[in-house]
Amino acid sequence: MPDLDNIDRAILRLLAADASLSLNDIADKVGLTATPCWKRIKRMEELGIIKGRIAVLDADKLGLPVSVFVSVETSDHSAEWLARFAQAIAQTPEIVGAWRMSGDVDYLLHVVVPDIAAYDSFYRKLIAAVPLRNVSSRFAMERMKDGALPI
Repeated sequence: MPDLDNIDRAILRLLAADASLSLNDIADKVGLTATPCWKRIKRMEELGIIKGRIAVLDADKLGLPVSVFVSVETSDHSAEWLARFAQAIAQTPEIVGAWRMSGDVDYLLHVVVPDIAAYDSFYRKLIAAVPLRNVSSRFAMERMKDGALPI
């Protein structure tokens, strides 16, 4: 892990909470002037610690209220299968997060859709894209926390 001091961590916490803060606002809050603050941010971007700055959107207000966590199991762990699966994930906008897992599930997908019919359409596309052993879906009832990394 790169060497981060308390000021770097404070900058990261500020950006994680509100990426729209101006450089001057960030610098003021961490006790620096703009130039050294900018250099720290630039360094953390170059190191890949800051991967980008995004807006957090309200899925409900955008007509995407259904979050589904999809567990995927496969019996094929070949490089070819994985390449096809990764391509299917990359080309499917409904998948907003994907993880390769340990344990009894091979992959976990976070899918966001407007309704059950849209999920069924997504499901049909997924099972047509690559051979799968099992797909299990869990529909989220309530988002209880959505937070920044504990830095």
